[in-house]
Amino acid sequence: MQIDYVHDLQEVYRKILHSMSRPGTISTLKIDSEQQDHHLPCNHATFLTMLALLDAEVSFHVVSEEHHNLANQLAEYTLARHASIDEADYVLVLRGTKESEIADAIKKCKIGTLLDPQTSATWILENNSMITNEKKFILTGPGVQHEVNLHLDWNKHLLQERNERVKEYPLGIDLVFTDDYSHIACIPRTTTVVMEGM
Repeated sequence: MQIDYVHDLQEVYRKILHSMSRPGTISTLKIDSEQQDHHLPCNHATFLTMLALLDAEVSFHVVSEEHHNLANQLAEYTLARHASIDEADYVLVLRGTKESEIADAIKKCKIGTLLDPQTSATWILENNSMITNEKKFILTGPGVQHEVNLHLDWNKHLLQERNERVKEYPLGIDLVFTDDYSHIACIPRTTTVVMEGM
């Protein structure tokens, strides 16, 4: 069954907004993802998230030397323009991307300006599972009543790179995590994140 590019993607967009307003809350895109028919090297939730967020008005960057064909395919699906990491509005990180590539991209991506903080980059990052992963991240801040635990593939080094880029609010980056089970969870720039045991 094909995706309904109006109804289905509006539902995906609403779930992204829900997760972004409630950091660490896991939303499921499973019903929507069962309808998709694509042959891209990414998981269902990543594909749906990219379809919901990208259009002809924005640019994106794929952080991986191994998936250069994906940029052309995404451009065909969404009409968005592939751009360098320092210009891209959206940054895509597929599972298996080298840590050094991700860290370098975090240092170079847009974080907005004091006059236009909204010109920062939003990241879409793949994980194996946000339910069973052993690494626990503790989230606090706006939208979190007390604290929320989120299980991610990220390590201490990447978390430190992210925290460095968001320390001068309102500048920063927003993160959308996806996994192989069609889950999404968001960490906006306003969220304080620490790894358990740090």
